[in-house]
Amino acid sequence: MGYNVQPLRLQQEINDFLFCLRRNKNAERDVFLFLIGINSGLRMSDIVKLKKKDVITSKNPRIVEQKTGKTRILYLSSLQDLIHGYTAPLDLEAYLFPSTKGGHLEVNTVYQMFQKVAKLLGRDDIGTHTLRKTFGYHYYKKTKDVANLMEIFGHSSEKITKRYIGINEDEISETLLNFRLGF
Repeated sequence: MGYNVQPLRLQQEINDFLFCLRRNKNAERDVFLFLIGINSGLRMSDIVKLKKKDVITSKNPRIVEQKTGKTRILYLSSLQDLIHGYTAPLDLEAYLFPSTKGGHLEVNTVYQMFQKVAKLLGRDDIGTHTLRKTFGYHYYKKTKDVANLMEIFGHSSEKITKRYIGINEDEISETLLNFRLGF
């Protein structure tokens, strides 16, 4: 795995990732984790610790981020049907992403799962931050609102946010695509 973890920029890349996850032993859990990740922008360390009570209390539940200690509102209204379907058989205190060994999945376990998917897809730029970066990339592409995205991510500057989601590389590439002088 390279250290330059990238977002999934194309819908086809998201579909391919989902296709691979659906072949896993714990496909329902793994697909749900992926969808929560790309639709929330949460860090994996916060995702793996989510419990049923964290996501069904309201349309926009709040959690406290582990890394920052800040309260974060989760805007998951577009996933309500999926959330209710997945969580229906779970106890209120149950982890959304249980480990087969008890407790919740560990971030490293998710990393290993994603590395298997990356290998199947022939990629070396997939990691646990891929989901967060994918959320950010598509949020920015749809809204062009880097200021709000910066707030969502808790970054100190727009430049950091754009670099994090890989927008700088894309924008430079797009602007230079047909740039020619002296011809």
